[in-house]
Amino acid sequence: MGRRYAILDVFTNKALAGNPLAVVLDAEGLSDQQMQAIAGEFNLSETVFVLPPENPGHSANIRIFTPGRELPFAGHPTVGTAILMAMERFGDIEGEQDAMVVLKEKIGPVRCGVVLKENAAGFAEFDLPKLPAPAGPTENRDIIAAALGLEPTDIGFENHCPTCYEAGVPFVFVPVNGLDALTRAEPVPALWKKAFKESCSTSAFVYCRETKGHDSGFQARMFAPEMGIIEDPATGSAVAAFAGAIHYYDELPNGTHFIRIEQGFVMGRPSLIDLGIDVEARKLHAVRIGGQATLVARGELYL
Repeated sequence: MGRRYAILDVFTNKALAGNPLAVVLDAEGLSDQQMQAIAGEFNLSETVFVLPPENPGHSANIRIFTPGRELPFAGHPTVGTAILMAMERFGDIEGEQDAMVVLKEKIGPVRCGVVLKENAAGFAEFDLPKLPAPAGPTENRDIIAAALGLEPTDIGFENHCPTCYEAGVPFVFVPVNGLDALTRAEPVPALWKKAFKESCSTSAFVYCRETKGHDSGFQARMFAPEMGIIEDPATGSAVAAFAGAIHYYDELPNGTHFIRIEQGFVMGRPSLIDLGIDVEARKLHAVRIGGQATLVARGELYL
């Protein structure tokens, strides 16, 4: 039996940029082992498996796998799958079409607002099912710098220091003092486990305030070698958790804040992730992730 799949480039409005995503649309009956093997076959940052919804109010149940393990939640799979599900529902459109897609993930239901436009990339935005929260201690900057092939003086800017946050998936957030340091950062495998063994995660989100675009707030890179991802072109789940670090260090005032994150530029896969943060009474009230995605391929798996 052929199982339909699609490939989308996510957090971009054009093909061969952003973060590629595989979505297996006919995943019913696949075992956990088969899903993990298929994710390894695609060898992308994440592969999504679409299953029939258990709740009639949901669009689908989905499971998300990296080449190494399953995730309870991830951002670019959520955005890409929501746009694909809306495309499956409406087919070719004229003008513009709005849709609401509810994806049941391991973390819980995720409501996604989707906008499809004729001859243009789709856009999806979702509210985080879980607000960012501190996730534990980090090692000192000297050890982290060595694991990234950097000098200790490269680490930190303003009041930003290495920290841990999670919004479903934990990350170590490592500030560096500019694009030069960000570009030079590369995982040193022999030091990686030592640097992050006492931290909340072995996935490092390295960021700086300097950007390429005038309307961007940060540029970042994400390294997760322990998950089979040497570097990720765009990491929505990391940006979701990053909202906690931004709120803490930048002391965001009450109101709604829109921040664009650049990622994947060093890899030649430029990605733009839109982050919305609502602050009330000086506390995080809501966080949203948004971005575009474009369909680049369709096919069938013969399993």
